[in-house]
Amino acid sequence: MSVPQGRIPVTILTGFLGAGKSTLLNRILKDPGMKDAAVIINEFGDVGIDHLLVESSGDAIIELSDGCLCCTVRGELVDTLANLMDAMQTGRVKPVKRVVIETTGLADPAPVMQAIMGNPIIATNFELDGVVTVVDSVNGAHTLDNHEEAVKQVAVADRLILSKKSLASADMVSGLEARLRALNPRALLMDADDTESGTAATLVNGLYDVTTKSADVGRWLRDEDEHDAHHHDHHDHSHGHHHHHGHDHQDPHDVNRHDAAIRSFSIVEEKPIDPMALDMFVDLLRSAHGEKLLRMKAIVSMSDRPDRPLVLHGVQSIFHPPTRLPAWPDPQDRRTRMVLITKDLPEAFVKDLFDAFLGKPRIDTPDRAALADNPLAVPGMRF
Repeated sequence: MSVPQGRIPVTILTGFLGAGKSTLLNRILKDPGMKDAAVIINEFGDVGIDHLLVESSGDAIIELSDGCLCCTVRGELVDTLANLMDAMQTGRVKPVKRVVIETTGLADPAPVMQAIMGNPIIATNFELDGVVTVVDSVNGAHTLDNHEEAVKQVAVADRLILSKKSLASADMVSGLEARLRALNPRALLMDADDTESGTAATLVNGLYDVTTKSADVGRWLRDEDEHDAHHHDHHDHSHGHHHHHGHDHQDPHDVNRHDAAIRSFSIVEEKPIDPMALDMFVDLLRSAHGEKLLRMKAIVSMSDRPDRPLVLHGVQSIFHPPTRLPAWPDPQDRRTRMVLITKDLPEAFVKDLFDAFLGKPRIDTPDRAALADNPLAVPGMRF
């Protein structure tokens, strides 16, 4: 038996307690496209029961226990993935084409993502393909009000699956959807009751397997452009060749205090970037503020090889090794595009840091004026 060529995509399925993760997973596992998948189920507590709720078991199920993926089990997850690869290489189990990790509802997803990306051996064989978060329509707003883990689960998701909509009022659903879009405007919002959400395609998010999925990078860029077009009038500040678009949630009357700390914004640069400048920007961002960088996705035009863009993907201080695409997904659009999701890290600070490494003069805006009045907003940085 041969192991599939390239890195195996890994999807993290998360969502708070009772959101309906296992129900969705059971539906997805019935899809014939999941026959070559492995499922890792994290269990919280001393007695494992979640594996009994997964109807397709056997070799495809690997059970974790004794804690949650965000803390004590984190090392065990790395061991489990390493053992899975060893078992495939030695023929003890059949090769798998995808891995799904269902986390406990109490998990902060960032350490789970780091466990896949941060271990050199794991990162050589497995590729983070995205995060799918299930949100309960009935209890979702209350959960977001009271549990920061739930806010992070929403903020870093590529897809948001809204469950139990038939049990909630129309006002509850519309209010929750508006809040989810404010927290994560770039995620694809889906209904758990729709046929599409119960298929293997729900787990395919692309971007990260850059050696084989340049088309998925193109899809991500198209989605990003469509998002920016919808919000151009509120958050497009153009200075020469630099653009940036953001969603800065700071009004406590509009959103919950947890939500207010989360920011989703993008930076677009038309000129190719010097490799050293990019390295210094990313290194400083992740070393000094890594705990505040929930997620970063980027395709970058590099001055040394502008015909072959660089793809970046990071979670907090952990980044996948940068990879060059063989060509631009859209030869007519070679702009650098970065999407960042941060917590307690102002958009203006990140933009100024980026501009500084590009050698651009700072142009004061109301955002920067507000930060200048509060030098403690970002420790160690004055404007």
